[in-house]
Amino acid sequence: MITGNWKIRPHYSEVDRMGYTYHANYVNYCHIARTELLRKYGISDKFLEENGIMLPVIDIHLKYLKPSGYDEELNVKTTIKEMPVSRFRFEYEFTNAKQELVCRAESTLVFVNSVTRKPGRIPTMIYDAIVHEF
Repeated sequence: MITGNWKIRPHYSEVDRMGYTYHANYVNYCHIARTELLRKYGISDKFLEENGIMLPVIDIHLKYLKPSGYDEELNVKTTIKEMPVSRFRFEYEFTNAKQELVCRAESTLVFVNSVTRKPGRIPTMIYDAIVHEF
């Protein structure tokens, strides 16, 4: 299992008229959190592009449990519970400074060859980078 933490403070432009973090921003926060988690293993977006690998999101679910607001620090715990084969599944937990659960999310991405645009199995270089964690 792979786990990582990333902190975010919603910016003023990310808050709606009610004073809450606009719900769609959580999708972007998930993207950044999983990018930062993979970066720890040498798998950056740049690395993926240079190696002809795309990771499009094919499914995402979010469950909002408590509002968050402007400049409120959120911790995003990102977890990969199983070794991917052809799909990469991520789980996210957003907590505030009081350790209250604000949002839960899951996303599924698929490995795609950037030239052929066809899905495939996990590329060897990604497998080698993370296999020791499982």
